[in-house]
Amino acid sequence: MFPIAYHPIFRHPLPEAHRFPMLKYELLHQQLLYEGTVSETDFFSPESASLDTVCNVHQKEYVDQLVNLTLEARAARKIGFPLSAALVERELRIAQGTITGAEKALETGIAFNSAGGTHHAYSDHGEAFCLLNDQAIAAQHLLDQQLARKILIVDLDVHQGNGTAAIFRENPAVFTFSVHGKTNYPFKKETSDLDIALPDGTTDTEYLTIVSRVLPQLITAEKPDFIFYLSGVDILESDKLGKLGCTIEGCRKRDEIVFSHCKAAGIPVQCSMGGGYSPDIKTIIEAHANTYRTASHIYS
Repeated sequence: MFPIAYHPIFRHPLPEAHRFPMLKYELLHQQLLYEGTVSETDFFSPESASLDTVCNVHQKEYVDQLVNLTLEARAARKIGFPLSAALVERELRIAQGTITGAEKALETGIAFNSAGGTHHAYSDHGEAFCLLNDQAIAAQHLLDQQLARKILIVDLDVHQGNGTAAIFRENPAVFTFSVHGKTNYPFKKETSDLDIALPDGTTDTEYLTIVSRVLPQLITAEKPDFIFYLSGVDILESDKLGKLGCTIEGCRKRDEIVFSHCKAAGIPVQCSMGGGYSPDIKTIIEAHANTYRTASHIYS
């Protein structure tokens, strides 16, 4: 069907009652197989990204502090996960999953990372559950290897991709596009190439009208030869950390709009999952699974 990065390490043990739904990575893998949307052969197991590749985006001092577990306590608290060797390995495997997925998408048209979307990671620090910026690392890799000349990052997580915007602020080869909640985290926004900040309670109709109008305009104007898509499902009305008013069906239609335009324009796309914090994990899994079901329909 299409390549999907998955590794059991994506489900990382966290303290009891931690608000991050780490279980979703294992459950999503199981659900997609159970319903037959994908098969086991569609999944690939990423190795750890090389530190040299990571350091093309992240400052070496910061990467060394992660790997050596010497990050200051305050910086670690900003990330929100207890720092450990297993957590760092997880992040390196997620990054490689997006790198390899992007390379595979050049052949298949589309590829997924069943984790990733760590767009709050800056070049010199991490925050908000993000240590290393997987799509930024992969985008820079494609440019460095001359596998792409112009990249469009479509970030439709409910939270602005502040780290991604900062990383590529001075890089004309990468156009960053973020649609996010105006009053939501991060409370001090960065400046993407195009930011659309939505008021609390924005509904499906308003949201989908914006995405369906702006995305084709950007494709026409910027002429990207590769697209990274961050498909966060925290745009749902039920989400604990989001303030928008979208439904599961609206979220599915959003994915349909993005994939349809990528497919019609013949532009390869790599998709990372991003956030999702609805109280019922079944809601999170259903919304994420819809992204794969929609891609399967469009790319079959």
